[in-house]
Amino acid sequence: MKNLATKALLALGTIAAFAPAAMAQGAGAAASPAPEMIGKGLAAIGAGLAVVGGALGIGLIGKGAVESIARQPEAAGPIGTNMILTAALVEGATLFAVVVGLLAVLG
Repeated sequence: MKNLATKALLALGTIAAFAPAAMAQGAGAAASPAPEMIGKGLAAIGAGLAVVGGALGIGLIGKGAVESIARQPEAAGPIGTNMILTAALVEGATLFAVVVGLLAVLG
């Protein structure tokens, strides 16, 4: 999974880096996208990546909590409390990143 995510990010970065040059060569300079449109597209991609990162983080938090409770069932209460608190913090940071990305798209 980690290798797939790395390849996807590299492909996305390559597309973002070379797409403007390819568009300018293929259709002429008049049809090339404005730099602000490219920035808005990258901001939208960043908002999507923030959601994916937050989902992966919360999934790993849940996985660790379930494994910890399986090893030490008597500590289920404190582990569950800490899991929910940590997941809420990750979700808050993710929501903040999405809002910033969407404001960049709309602004």
